[in-house]
Amino acid sequence: MKSRSARWLCPFGPSPSVVGRRILVTGAARGIGAALARQLHANGAQVALLGIEQDLLAEVAADCGDAPWRYCDIGDPTQVQRVVESLVGELGGLDAVVANAGIARQLPIIGGDPAVLEETLTVNVLGVYYTLRAAGPHISHPNGYVLLVCSLAAAIHLPLAGAYSASKAAAEALGNTLRIELRHTGARVGIAYFAELDTDMTATGFGTEAARAILGRSTVSGVAPLGPAIDGMQRALARRSRRVVSPYWVGVVVWFRGIGQWAVDMALRGGVGPGTEIARTEVVPFTTDQPARPRKLKRLA
Repeated sequence: MKSRSARWLCPFGPSPSVVGRRILVTGAARGIGAALARQLHANGAQVALLGIEQDLLAEVAADCGDAPWRYCDIGDPTQVQRVVESLVGELGGLDAVVANAGIARQLPIIGGDPAVLEETLTVNVLGVYYTLRAAGPHISHPNGYVLLVCSLAAAIHLPLAGAYSASKAAAEALGNTLRIELRHTGARVGIAYFAELDTDMTATGFGTEAARAILGRSTVSGVAPLGPAIDGMQRALARRSRRVVSPYWVGVVVWFRGIGQWAVDMALRGGVGPGTEIARTEVVPFTTDQPARPRKLKRLA
């Protein structure tokens, strides 16, 4: 009988699966993270969860066979290191980490609150780095895998989404760099590029008066179902794929991002001025409430 590793590596055997894979998912309380954790568990993976919404995390963990979970402020490097080590210990090792935790909030570059950019970068960039730093030693083996959820915003940048786009472009850069740095260990790195999926983040992020003034509707490309994206992530975790996209057309846009950016620039000229003015005074929350932490930047006058 072949070992799990042999079945995983053999290119001529049955299709790769996630059965028995030990997978850590960040931002697992809702949306992509929660749906992925539940589906991975249903298909035989062992999952561990971290996030900041404890009641929701506990529910997801219960649905995943009482999977281990921890509260974790992803922007706190000491806490991330401690929590990851604890969860890896409970799993008995680690085969993959899904760096999914992220937040979004609209920000006009001129006249916007710098705290929005600071907090977005803390969670979406530093949080990814802290996660990779903590989990990296545990997945640096021939079966190891990292999957970063980076969004189509890493390639195509919309008005008022500068903070989010900058953070996702930075996360993409971290992933591409890590792929090279891990190659000698046999571990692989994948990046997920998603358009507007049917999640709370999409509903909250685009559900503002300013966004509607610019777009003339609630989203750019229309809300896509979450299921195909989760299926794609599961396949990526099984095959250790380099790229995941959803919907399918996102792959074309990522390859031709220069043309895509030009098309966005041309299409959204009309409402940007009024929408930006609205955004400067519109009070909207982050897509997920964040724990209080000391400011790293001085507030600008």
